[in-house]
Amino acid sequence: MVAPKKIVIGSRGSKLALWQTNHVAGLLSKLVSCEIVIEKIKTTGDKILDSPLAKIGGKGLFVKEIEVALSSGTIDLAVHSMKDMPTDIPSDLMIGAVLKREDPRDVLLSRDNVLLKDLPPNAVIGTSSLRRKAQLLKYRPDFSFTDVRGNLDTRLRKMDSGQFDGMILAAAGIKRMGWAERIAEIIPAEISLPAVGQGAIGIEVRKDDSEVRDLVSKLDDKETGICVTAERALMKRLEGGCQVPVGALSRIENGELSLSAMVASLDGKEFVRDVISGSPSDAELLGTQLADNLLAEGAREILAEIRHLAECEEDRA
Repeated sequence: MVAPKKIVIGSRGSKLALWQTNHVAGLLSKLVSCEIVIEKIKTTGDKILDSPLAKIGGKGLFVKEIEVALSSGTIDLAVHSMKDMPTDIPSDLMIGAVLKREDPRDVLLSRDNVLLKDLPPNAVIGTSSLRRKAQLLKYRPDFSFTDVRGNLDTRLRKMDSGQFDGMILAAAGIKRMGWAERIAEIIPAEISLPAVGQGAIGIEVRKDDSEVRDLVSKLDDKETGICVTAERALMKRLEGGCQVPVGALSRIENGELSLSAMVASLDGKEFVRDVISGSPSDAELLGTQLADNLLAEGAREILAEIRHLAECEEDRA
């Protein structure tokens, strides 16, 4: 392998995104002796902070601008949270590596570290995720929600000042940012299945850049890649995104891949959940099959209704 003289990594400018990108840069620096530069790129999702993601619409809200820079050659590779990655990526690009996954589950942060089951009646939960809202409403129909976005410090101040009782975030991000002591509870997957790819960091490269592609491949964690492949295959078949409450989580235990997934209505009243297992070598096939099972069990009608409501919302806008 011919070592590049300089590597430019594209990243969002948030604290978490930069932590992830610096982590990748550190790993690369152990493999190759060259200058590594981080280029901060503002995405659509970063620019619009006063609206829930589901209302902004479109796919790739946190990656599109970075992918444009990668395709044009402005940057050599991009670091993403895999949960932000659309299932369809530009034809000239590819996922070159997926790093070993951090805890994929959701966590509760609350005032005085109160557990989810012990939150007061009609507690207000801060989250902009339709997936989290739907699953929590199934667990506690009395909950109400307020959309919160922006950096973690701001969200914590709002919660501590009494604007809401608790908020749901990804365990991986909280741990990476050093906020683990604020976690009141790691929410079991039985209550809240995480987003597809949650907890995994992906590195996107150009297909025709063999030097960078070969270098990045050395960082790939095979087991995480298999699990994320199964989850993304499921999402692709469901044609889901941030506008749809879809949760999924795969694990490999004793040589077998197990994938759980759910699709829910926005109010959590319609809820379909199933699980499939098989050989890790059939990850993509298993993801697609589970999606078909969910569609047959009622997810097709749930998704059709959600998309109809979204279209009506657009007409009113």
